[in-house]
Amino acid sequence: MSIDIDTARKVAHLARIAVPEAELPALAGELSGILSFMEQLNEVDVTGIEPMTSVTPMRLKRREDVVTDGGYQARILSNAPDAREGFFAVPKVVE
Repeated sequence: MSIDIDTARKVAHLARIAVPEAELPALAGELSGILSFMEQLNEVDVTGIEPMTSVTPMRLKRREDVVTDGGYQARILSNAPDAREGFFAVPKVVE
């Protein structure tokens, strides 16, 4: 697929990029190169290949999902500037 100068001008306008008229042929060539590369990628057979997020296998560090004893409400609320009825009290911001 080939991009002409009018299409390159329209793409530049949609992307809000100021491209001088003299540089539009070069932009059209670059966009055509990108599209031809994408067409090459579409020809690759990827059936049976699992999607991946990285080329190297990675596993995020995880912590054990356990229930803690809790019961720290009084200690936590002791740090609050204003606490009422077992909750943090915050100033009203919307009338």
